[in-house]
Parts: sequence; structure tokens; C-alpha cells
Amino acid sequence: MAEIHRYAAFTTTPEGGNPAGVVLDARDLDEARMQQIAAEVGYSETAFAVPTGPRRFTLRFFSPLAEVAFCGHATIATAVALAERTAVGDLLFDTRAGEIAVSTSADETGAVRAGLRSVPTTSRAATEAEVRDALKALRWNAEDLDSAFPPHVAFGGNEHLVLAVRDRERLAELDYDFDALKALMLERDWTTLQLVWREDDGTFHSRNPFPVGGVVEDPATGAAAAAFGGYLRALGRVTEPLRLAIVQGEDMGRRSEITAHVDPDDPRVTVTGGAVPIPG
Repeated sequence: MAEIHRYAAFTTTPEGGNPAGVVLDARDLDEARMQQIAAEVGYSETAFAVPTGPRRFTLRFFSPLAEVAFCGHATIATAVALAERTAVGDLLFDTRAGEIAVSTSADETGAVRAGLRSVPTTSRAATEAEVRDALKALRWNAEDLDSAFPPHVAFGGNEHLVLAVRDRERLAELDYDFDALKALMLERDWTTLQLVWREDDGTFHSRNPFPVGGVVEDPATGAAAAAFGGYLRALGRVTEPLRLAIVQGEDMGRRSEITAHVDPDDPRVTVTGGAVPIPG
């Protein structure tokens, strides 16, 4: 029987961050059983690792409803879980989105942090129809959007529609049409929406609806953080190496803190955070 570990990622407390299920040895599990376990765990994603070499693993991710190509918070959780049981250092994960290198280290208290290096990010302007349909499902108006940050579809392992709002209050009042947004996201193959508000040039607050995974909202989304770093780079807003702080989950009562390091000359983004076990 597969041993399932539960971790909260992008936090220092089990009450914060985004919970992930982690199976460190899934060699005996087929796809149907992985999907069943993910549904039973009920978190936005559960990661399944299969060792393939020294500190190298095939890593698959399942939401309660379907497999996803890549999941940042479950990658961080898996890397921390492995480091705690072996040793800190470098890891390599082969995912459906591509090869993901992860570094792990421990601070003076022994707490482990992990940093994943994303696949190359891309970003394109969203079409008028994409924006119109998303706003309708969100029950938002075009006037809610921040014209300084145009709508884009950004990729960092999965695609995410990025919409920036003018006011923090608009972000806090998120109340969307679940079925309509899910249908749109399935049609467009978007994994989450990245809804953001800029606090300052290095700090953004984010909310990420995830109806395609059977989850109303994701409290921390590492893949979307990588995509968002690529989005800022595509807009020309990264002219020198940038340390980007993304605060997510606070309106859900599960505050998450994601760090993204973006370089103007590199399409890959490094996403860093901690993870802690969730008591059984």
C-alpha cells in the first residue's frame, strides 16, 4: 500500500500554504490508482514519485479530477519530503511539462527550503474573446482591470490566464460562476487563472481559481508563479534580476509566500519556498 505524506507548501506552518499529497515511491501504482488516491486525499494536487536514478525521479501530479502536467507546490513539497528523509542537495524531476531541477537546503533551525527551476516560460496577449468570457464568468467588469498590466496567457509548465486588478478590494471579493469558468478553462486548456494586484514593483497578491481540478481556489500555485515571472519579463518589466514576492491564499485563511527569481536574459524562473508536514 502506498504511503501518503501530507505537506503544506510555501509556508512555515501547517495551517498556511497549499496542502499537497506526496507519494515518494509510486512504482506499484498505475494511473487509475493514482487518480483514485488523489481524489481520496482531496487536495488540489497529489504528487507521485518514481525513482529512476540517484536523486532523480519521474514525477506525476493528479488533482481530484484529472492529471496535470506540472504542479509547483507539490514539487516543492516532494523535494522537501525527500530532503528530510535523505539529505539536502540537488534533485531532478522528469514531469510531463519537462525536466525540473530542484535545489534543497536547510537553515540553522533545520527547516528545509526548495527552489525549482521552471521550464522556459512564455507569455502572449489574451484575445478580446478570452478576456470577455473570463470577466463574465468572474462577474467582473473591464473597468476592474489595471491597464498597466494587460491580460495575457502565460506558461510556466501549464497555461494560466493573467488578469491584474486595480484595487485590492476587487481581489478580495472573488465570487465566480464555477461551472462557466470551468467550461472556459477546459476549452482553452488553462490550469488556473492568475488574478493579481500589485502592492509594489516587487510584491503582488494573487488568487488562483482552479475549477478544472475540482477546487474553487488554489492557496499557492508555484507553476503560476513561474508563469507570472515570465509574464513580467515579456512585458519588459524585468530589466535586471528581480526577486518577486507573490502572496497568495490570504483571503482563504491559508497565507502563502512564494518567491520567484526572474532574470531578463533567462526564460526560466526559479520558484522557492518551504514546506512543512501536516499532522495526521
